[in-house]
Parts: sequence; C-alpha cells; structure tokens
Amino acid sequence: MHPLVLQSDFGLDDGAVSAMYGVALGVAPQLRVHDLTHNIPPYDIHEGSYRLAQVVQYWPEGTVFVSVVDPGVGSDRLSVVARTASGHLVVTPNNGTLTHVDRFFGLDEVRIIDETANRLQGSAESYTFHGRDVYAYTGARLAAGIIDFADVGAPVAREELVTLPVDDPVLEDGAVHGAIDALDVRYGSLWTSIPRPLFRELGVEHGDRVTVRVMHHDVVVHAAQMRYVPSFASVEIGESLLYVNSLDRMAIAINRGHYARAFSLGTGASWRVSLRPAP
Repeated sequence: MHPLVLQSDFGLDDGAVSAMYGVALGVAPQLRVHDLTHNIPPYDIHEGSYRLAQVVQYWPEGTVFVSVVDPGVGSDRLSVVARTASGHLVVTPNNGTLTHVDRFFGLDEVRIIDETANRLQGSAESYTFHGRDVYAYTGARLAAGIIDFADVGAPVAREELVTLPVDDPVLEDGAVHGAIDALDVRYGSLWTSIPRPLFRELGVEHGDRVTVRVMHHDVVVHAAQMRYVPSFASVEIGESLLYVNSLDRMAIAINRGHYARAFSLGTGASWRVSLRPAP
C-alpha cells in the first residue's frame, strides 16, 4: 500500500475535498491520504503542473498523486495516469498538468483511464466531478494495490500528451534567460526556471550584484539590481536579493517583503526574466 496525495483548485470552503477523501477511504479504509494543496488558483493548469513537480521527488517511490485542475471536465479531454521515471504515479486530466513533472523527472508511460472499469459505482451519469468519481477512485485503487498500472487502460501515444508552452532557460549574450514559473505564495518571491548550474556559468559569486529584468509579453516591466546571496539573512530587512530556492533554481525576493506584489509581477509563460552580472 502506498500514500495517496491529493491536489486541486477546489479550495476548502465546501465539501469537494472531503468527498474525495471519502471515496478514497471507501476503497480502502486503511489508506493514507494526504494533501499537496487545494489552493491552486481556479483553472490554473500551469500552477497545478508546477506544484506537482515541486514535491514529487520528496515522496516515496510508488506514491500516487491525484491532481484535479480541470476546466475541461465533461469534454472529450482524456483522463490519464502517468508513471514517472522516478517511480511515482499521477492521476489527472490530459490537459497539460503533466508538463513540469515530465520536464523535471521524465515520464515512462501514460495510460488512458478506462472508465468502464475505473469509476465510482453509480456515478456514470455525473459529468462534472471526475475528481471524485474517476480520479480519487482510480488513485485510491492504485495506492491500495487493488489494481496495478497496466489495469488502468490502454497506453497513450506520446504525441497525444497535452503539454503547456514552456521554453528552456538559456545563456545568451552574457545573461541567463528564463521564465517566472511560480511564486513562493505567502512571501511573494519569484521562482524562476533558471537552474543554479546555468546561472553559475555567468561567473557570479555570493556578494556580487546582478541586474534583473522582468518582461511581460516581451516588454520590460521591471528592472533592478541586487546582490546574489545565500539566504534572506544575508541582507537587511526590506532589501532585495537573488538566491537559490529549494528546487535549485534562481529566485528573487525582498527580505520580509512581497516582491511580486511590490512590483505587480505575475507568473507563467508570458512572464520572462533575465539575470546579468551588474557592471
């Protein structure tokens, strides 16, 4: 038996998440069910994709994740289970949610959920809560060992897998360029797609100053200089900093401030960032 980890954009203001728990425990009362988050912004598939990739590697091999950010529920989009190269399973709509897990860890195989065999009994006429009726149910059966990956359904061809538009970070013209993938939500830090090893190719050391430029739809909307330091404690309260976050990627923050709110900055493919040694 493996852990079951739930993520959604449902919030906790009604009974949706509790219903998913109930279905999972109805499959196997001894199942260990955990939450990743249920505060994904409504319909934000990019955020759901990133938050999955943020945590997958820290859970034991065999853990089953259920991620439900599903604005296309009831349409002809596929419901799938993916097996990652790290040995985890992700139950989710085929709508781009697997993008960052694939980029960070790789996917071994993806299978379509055969809903004739893997669906909560009595729910066949319901088309708006697949998180409960299909995903939590299938995820629980996988985590409990009632079915295995091959029992989910037929394999999905790689070209059928929906992915979000994500560009690779690059080193070009003396700067590294990437995207603002997400925020450290409570504190407003900008988490970029730029990996630490790529940034270090600039020759920047701790204490050096870096020029940061943020572009939205290719227009510069923010520019600043700050020091590259190990942690928030390395700068004064209210001072900006560039640091390496918990995913070994470059991040931008204000010590005890909210960087994104201070400068009205957002996340996703349309938000780009460049880092260059300051003159």
